[in-house]
Amino acid sequence: MSLDPNDERPPYLQVSGILRAEILTKKFEPGTQLPSGPELSKRFGVARGTVTKALDMLRDEGLIVTRKGSGSFVRERTERPVGLRPHLEMAFADSQVSVDFAGFSSETLHNAMQEPLDRIRAGRLRPRSIAVRLLLPDTSAPMAVPTLVDGLADDPVLRDRARDIALTNAAGIRHSVEVLAEMGLVETATVDVKVYRATSLFKLYIINRRDAFFGFYPLRERTLAVEGEARTFYDVTGKDTTLFHHAAGPDDESMGSQYVSQAMTWFESVWGTIAYERDV
Repeated sequence: MSLDPNDERPPYLQVSGILRAEILTKKFEPGTQLPSGPELSKRFGVARGTVTKALDMLRDEGLIVTRKGSGSFVRERTERPVGLRPHLEMAFADSQVSVDFAGFSSETLHNAMQEPLDRIRAGRLRPRSIAVRLLLPDTSAPMAVPTLVDGLADDPVLRDRARDIALTNAAGIRHSVEVLAEMGLVETATVDVKVYRATSLFKLYIINRRDAFFGFYPLRERTLAVEGEARTFYDVTGKDTTLFHHAAGPDDESMGSQYVSQAMTWFESVWGTIAYERDV
């Protein structure tokens, strides 16, 4: 199996993408040994160095482990720290794409979606439909964070700043997704945004109803000039969040399947009861 000559990505990215898909779709089961470097080199028609670089990426993502003298193996744990971006890119290869997000601002999601959306615009991915739902905190009422360090006092100016960040990213996602339908590149493309009265201290992604990614927001103290005045406050730090991946297994009783099912149940219960629409 040679690589796609029309794919503009470097060969090592193509190799890592194919192997990643085969691991996540269980073609290589947890605990399975991957083919050797020479075998992979022959399979893809690339140099050994290319294979090594591809395997390094999968190892950095926590998908495989390498044992000296034995080779590379698919990690047996289904819960592990991961990067969202490669899994999201693979999900957009499906015919029907769904992304549910609950968290503080959707900034990470906005950034991670750009490459698969670019590939759709370039004609390299062709999903039929894309449906995105964003569940964000309502910043119109006092929140646990952001809050001033001094006395943990509420500050409407900080909440307005949080609102602007969240709505800017939500609007960016909506525009970049829905324009695909306007261009005729997908049949349907929707982005719905709702807010609810709670402080988001964790983030949750549910992708194509089979993968869930969960992580807690670390809190940190920071000082910024907001509306011309220095403010010292506690804030969430989304970029520092460690995500754990739970994938639905071959049956409903597997740990991954139960986690994904419970995550979907939680999201639907909040979305359908206490959340309300927000214009972006």
